[in-house]
Amino acid sequence: MPEHASQSPKKQTQAEFTEQLWVPWWWWPLGLVASSLVATQFALGISALPAWLPYVVLAPVPIWVLWYLSRTKLRVTHHGPEGPALHVGDAYLPTSVIARTAVIPPSAKRAAMGRQLDPAAYVQHRNWVRPMVLVVLDDPDDPTPYWLVSTRRPERLIEAIDSAIRR
Repeated sequence: MPEHASQSPKKQTQAEFTEQLWVPWWWWPLGLVASSLVATQFALGISALPAWLPYVVLAPVPIWVLWYLSRTKLRVTHHGPEGPALHVGDAYLPTSVIARTAVIPPSAKRAAMGRQLDPAAYVQHRNWVRPMVLVVLDDPDDPTPYWLVSTRRPERLIEAIDSAIRR
């Protein structure tokens, strides 16, 4: 984890921008259908089990998996214990070390995540979220050159970061 990408302070602060990176809505019914098919196979294949038991045991699995995949939250706070900051999941970045930001459109995502990706970069990528934001750092003490963050609202995230930098 990069130097600035440490655990977020425990004290909650007012967020200027908040986004939860949920999986697409249509993954939820697909997950339940898939677990129902597996439960049906168990119910038909193991006659010693009560027919309802595989459904009760397997139904929570896709719900937990999809919730786990959706746990990433983006926040830009203006008044925190350590000043304005960008929070990505448990990592945070003080806005004082941000040099510039840019939107990475879906058409350029493959290049940004492929050959052009610096191995020292901090990446929070969610495949189901197409656009990304590039946050370039200006901190000689940190070997992390930039952060790449998935977001559905890249312009709003950049506006919130710029607003936090100006404070």
